[in-house]
Amino acid sequence: MMPEKAAPMNDLSTPRPPAVSVVIPVCNEVDNVGPLAREIVAALQSDTFEILFVDDGSTDGTAEALQRLREEIPQLRVLRHSFRSGQSAAVCSGVRLARAAWVATLDGDGQNDPADIPALLAARGSADLVMGNRVQRRDTWLRHAQSRVANGVRGWLLGDGTPDTGCGIKVMHRETFMELPRFDHMHRFLPALFLRAGKRVVSVPVRHRSREHGASKYGLFDRLWVGIVDIFGVMWLRRRFKPGLTVRED
Repeated sequence: MMPEKAAPMNDLSTPRPPAVSVVIPVCNEVDNVGPLAREIVAALQSDTFEILFVDDGSTDGTAEALQRLREEIPQLRVLRHSFRSGQSAAVCSGVRLARAAWVATLDGDGQNDPADIPALLAARGSADLVMGNRVQRRDTWLRHAQSRVANGVRGWLLGDGTPDTGCGIKVMHRETFMELPRFDHMHRFLPALFLRAGKRVVSVPVRHRSREHGASKYGLFDRLWVGIVDIFGVMWLRRRFKPGLTVRED
């Protein structure tokens, strides 16, 4: 993926940054990207926004579907990884190239409802991260059980005070995110990482929908055991960082 060239700071023709950038990592979601993009437009039509789909190595026509959507939705941007790198890498790519100070993220499977984004934006206050909390899950019993175990272990060991750290819909301060350590699966630990940086995190109830098209990219091992192993890495990071440090030039 070629980096975008930044516009000169003195270029008065440069458009003002949007109020929010919506980043959606996708991999083989050809039937979901169109409905999801249109729902985002409907949800944010009263504000300025941009939509960044990050195609993480799709092989099913997702890339072509996104290109067609660009003709319909002028706020839509398409980023493509040169090889499949995972959801965290896709989120990082989208946030890095986002133009707004605040970024909303959504999963690409259509299970998050874009109509919840305004409520998350409104809940920011002094928080740097607003997490969605799926109070009524629309998953299979096995997937729900996996998430309950993973969230329970994560909350017990990390003490992040977040009931649903795996929820894909969230709103975060872009600059703070850019200062976080990057690693695979980091998107599952954003509350702990923001707290590690001395920032405030809040949770807001959101809707959750059944997947209508495509198949999940994660299995039992990915969602549960790998996540639990990653917790110990985040614990290691937290022990070796002291938040609140400031520097002053005299």
